[in-house]
Amino acid sequence: MLNDLIKKTKTTLSFEVFPPKKDDEFQAVFSTLDALANLNPDFISCTYGAGGSKSKKTVEIASYIQNELKIDAIAHMTCVGFKQDDLQENCEALKNNGVNYVLALRGDRPQTMTDEQFNSREFFYASDMVHYLKKNTSLQIAGACYPEKHYEAASMESDLIHLKEKVDAGVSFLISQLFFDNDMFYRFKEQTDKAGIMVPICAGIMPVTTAKQLGTTVSLSGSSVPKELADIIANYGDNADDMRKAGIDYAIRQIRDLKENGVDGIHIYSMNKPKTTAEIVANI
Repeated sequence: MLNDLIKKTKTTLSFEVFPPKKDDEFQAVFSTLDALANLNPDFISCTYGAGGSKSKKTVEIASYIQNELKIDAIAHMTCVGFKQDDLQENCEALKNNGVNYVLALRGDRPQTMTDEQFNSREFFYASDMVHYLKKNTSLQIAGACYPEKHYEAASMESDLIHLKEKVDAGVSFLISQLFFDNDMFYRFKEQTDKAGIMVPICAGIMPVTTAKQLGTTVSLSGSSVPKELADIIANYGDNADDMRKAGIDYAIRQIRDLKENGVDGIHIYSMNKPKTTAEIVANI
């Protein structure tokens, strides 16, 4: 349960899923969720479609997690996807479906969003959305954090200042951007402690099972690639089976080390691949 995370009573385990882009693939996400539920996660989060294209599907998926699977659900909300009225409507839909948690994000600008739309958005930063949600809803709010700083931040110091503002606005816990070097996360934890950011932080882990995936992941997240992982790509990148095994093994070793060091939670970016996720969970 999410209360275990908030109260820091144990290292929680959670997964992220996303609504498929194609409508004819949407039903497949429910069998994915059924498989993930068998791994007994403490919660499952569902991402939000670019520019709001998947908002109703996010509500539907979150409702299935909460009501059919009886697992705490977190619905992602993005500043680029919502105006106040739309946000309020979606929050009410979530509450009506028994979903009590949201992840407030700024979100990346969709390619289809015009300059006029982007510059006229009502929430510029995640902290703006957190203030609104805290004032106008009874939802519990999670936030995102970046162990290697947000790629647009001028410095780690300024990024931590903004993170503290977001937490002070009403964020109950944080989920980190993916990272591949645990020392980066431990350093980040020391920095958040010094900054007075005392809410639980879940460590975001993405298993890299293809060489192409790593390139896309780094370009989107700004995460650095340690030599050990780079060597795995160099040695196994051309062999799909070996690359998959090596990538899963790397994620397992990452998570084992994080657990041994008492992290608040492990949040696996499942990429809607329950088989891969199950292999990792079986070994941690």
